[in-house]
Amino acid sequence: MGEISCSTEPINGVLSRSSSSPPPSGYRKSCWYEEEIEENLRWCFALNSILHTGSTQYQEIALFDTKPFGKALVIDGKLQSAEVDEFVYHECLVHPPLLNHPNPKAVFIMGGGEGSTAREILKHTTVDKVVMCDIDEEVVEFCKEYLVVNTEAFNDPRLDVIINDARAELEKRKEEKFDVIVGDLADPIEGGPCYKLYTKSFYESTVKPRLSQGGIFVTQAGPAGIFSHAEVYTCIYNTLRQVFKYVVPYAAHIPSYADTWGWVMASDSPLEISCEEMDLRIKQRVEGENKYLDGTTFSSVSTLNKVVRNSLFNETHVYTEGAARFIYGHGKNEL
Repeated sequence: MGEISCSTEPINGVLSRSSSSPPPSGYRKSCWYEEEIEENLRWCFALNSILHTGSTQYQEIALFDTKPFGKALVIDGKLQSAEVDEFVYHECLVHPPLLNHPNPKAVFIMGGGEGSTAREILKHTTVDKVVMCDIDEEVVEFCKEYLVVNTEAFNDPRLDVIINDARAELEKRKEEKFDVIVGDLADPIEGGPCYKLYTKSFYESTVKPRLSQGGIFVTQAGPAGIFSHAEVYTCIYNTLRQVFKYVVPYAAHIPSYADTWGWVMASDSPLEISCEEMDLRIKQRVEGENKYLDGTTFSSVSTLNKVVRNSLFNETHVYTEGAARFIYGHGKNEL
């Protein structure tokens, strides 16, 4: 889990010391959020204030006003998104699959409770229906209240917010097809609510049958850095290769995550539009201007470094409930 600590530190130095009393002359009082990324590695940043902390039936949730990254949403001790750079994550998750599809009209979001994924999808003028299915109603309501950047998306009549388990909701909609299904789920952590939605059986029996002809699935796939990519990124990629004909991994650096992050896009139709065609589709179909993603950028983020490419090529593990992999950390039910 993440931790909050307060210290008194010299204004022009790096030495800090715990203190509950007013800071002496030449010192300032600072509060910090600290997240344990690995057993021997922690990432911390200074806070302006703690806006909310609480617990839902499924998850621990917190919202901080941070000095370097603005408002930051933290679930189960893991930073989910930060105000200043969430656009990198959400543009990479949403726009590649929607732009690769010739005419996406119906989109299903697994998770996505903060509303940012829906916001990016609703920029596409071809889209006339978005179903956002999140298991945690308290998180959704919390994000509606505090993340005002997504107010317009939550009020868009094309968006239908469903509180349910994504697997149960997709299986219930047996006669319904979606052009794009987006996996914006929490990371697969031990004891968390989502790891079963990264399995081969789920992709094979639940996701793929709900895709229309030429449909595309995309999922966030965890850390994809030089050292972190072997946690879950490569096995999510390999698992999807067992289910779909065409699978494209890509990754981008997200400053607030202190790492490179990965996504995987999959379909039974080729995923190979050119940079020029992607730019043309953005111009024709996306309202407003993307901050991060265009054709050239996607070409860059889908050109992975040699270390990660070799790991993807050599990965043999298939993600199942009995052979799950997790990123570092624990969900609420394991605490």
